[in-house]
Amino acid sequence: MDEEITTINSEVRNEKIKNFFLHNKKKVIILLGTVIFGIIIFFIYGEFKKKSKLEISDLYNTSIIQYSEDTKKETTDILINIVNKKDKTYSPLSLYFIIDNRLISDSAKLNDLFDVLIEETPLDNEIKNLIIYKKALYNADEINENDLLKILKPLTHVESVWSSHALYLLAEYFYSKNEKEKSKEFFKKIIDLDNSDPELAIKAQKRINRDLSE
Repeated sequence: MDEEITTINSEVRNEKIKNFFLHNKKKVIILLGTVIFGIIIFFIYGEFKKKSKLEISDLYNTSIIQYSEDTKKETTDILINIVNKKDKTYSPLSLYFIIDNRLISDSAKLNDLFDVLIEETPLDNEIKNLIIYKKALYNADEINENDLLKILKPLTHVESVWSSHALYLLAEYFYSKNEKEKSKEFFKKIIDLDNSDPELAIKAQKRINRDLSE
């Protein structure tokens, strides 16, 4: 008796499934088509990204290898283009090369490139924090206190491996302005920071003892 009931239930279930597909054939076909199309697009996009990455890599490496005084303008234009492609690997490397070799003298143009990386490029947090620090370092001699604090705010209000570097830059900035109390405050923050760079913590303590002791 139990076997007969099981057989009947199985037949009823199969009949329901069959009827469902018969009555919803168009919907099922559309759904399957959409899924297959989505998978195809996914793989096409993945291949496109790989190809694009290789092209950017080749462009970057070629421009760096061929760089000289004679190719300075061409190299600069290529590297600016790579920064604007917002690639998480080669866009930062391009900006670093521009800065290290002083390829751009216009601070506004260079700050625009910093902002492309900081605000628009999908970077790992610590890479982005490093670029924020580099932007502050680049601008420190030319901007006022409020602007420097604004640039470094993302580093001074979170735990980052670059936080102590940001605090040290601020401490030295205020010391250079002869604002010793503010300078001392930031040196102390470095010492108190849990993940502070050990060398910077030592330098901060020496600075307080040597130049800022009461």
